[in-house]
Amino acid sequence: MSSENQAPNNSDAPVDDVAVVERLIRSYDELKERISQVIVGQEAVIEELLIGMFCNGHCILEGVPGLAKTLLISTLARQLSLSFSRIQFTPDLMPSDITGTEVIEEDRGTGTRSLRFVKGPVFANVVLADEINRTPPKTQAALLEAMQEHQVTAAGFPHKLPQPFFVLATQNPIEQEGTYPLPEAQLDRFMFKILVRYPSEEEEFRIVQMTTAPAETVTDRTLNAREVMELQAIVRRVPCADHVMRYATRLTRATRVDGDNIPKFIKDYVAWGAGPRASQNLVLAGKARAILKGRFHVSTEDIQSVAFPVLRHRILTNFNAEADGVSSDDLITRLIEFVSSDAHEGGMDAGMASRVFSSERAGS
Repeated sequence: MSSENQAPNNSDAPVDDVAVVERLIRSYDELKERISQVIVGQEAVIEELLIGMFCNGHCILEGVPGLAKTLLISTLARQLSLSFSRIQFTPDLMPSDITGTEVIEEDRGTGTRSLRFVKGPVFANVVLADEINRTPPKTQAALLEAMQEHQVTAAGFPHKLPQPFFVLATQNPIEQEGTYPLPEAQLDRFMFKILVRYPSEEEEFRIVQMTTAPAETVTDRTLNAREVMELQAIVRRVPCADHVMRYATRLTRATRVDGDNIPKFIKDYVAWGAGPRASQNLVLAGKARAILKGRFHVSTEDIQSVAFPVLRHRILTNFNAEADGVSSDDLITRLIEFVSSDAHEGGMDAGMASRVFSSERAGS
């Protein structure tokens, strides 16, 4: 990898916030460029996946077979120089097949026996949970502690997972026979639900060109584990004005049918709304998007942009919505129109936000 593309180490760390932001943007652009050499199109999917990564969040990708969901995730892991593990979820998969198990080990010298924990495939930086809805709830739940606590408990002893840690799951929306939809409590652990759609005609033509010609392997690495965690810390230090946080909170609260001042279309089509984790993820993802756009503060437009991947799996529609063909994305579109943002987007201009960012960085 050439030195001009390599992220600086600690000794070269920038001393001002502008250099920090430039470093994050440069890493983001390099990642997108490397991934685009393997994945044709899907710019929105790649952007949402990288925003989730910079926020240290888990993502679930939904799309029909053949849209390169698995290839996208494995390519991302390779570009980040992170350990990668793929778990193919099947109906006969057991929890221990994911987390690991204890085996009896005998010391040939003394003849004593002891239990040794053998780590499962979840002990990796990037875990691809392929077709996660094909395994029973008991096995799906094996990921809950890992996703939330970043550890696995076996025989009463916790085992820490490597950092950073991402669960990137895929599922097929068109096959429902023999599948086990994820319960809402587990879906809520995923920061984003990303929809992978069909490519355009020109993109599909390029896919055929690339996949039927001799393959060119992309070997350069963009970031390592330490640099990924440093960039995650940078995102959290981006300031967000109170009125933007309140806008994110109002957007989430407007999805709850038992709240006050709820629009009629929510009461008609929603069985259960989003919880507080949605508000947290809206703000955090908004911070990542703002800084990737070169700004030092979050705007309501950032919140609106990330509202779809954050909210679509946290809004449970009812039978009326299914009968009328109304999806959660339709409801989010109408919610953004219903929940008005503050007329004055000020409250923190770029200069003030830059000073706040610098002071927070100096105190960290």
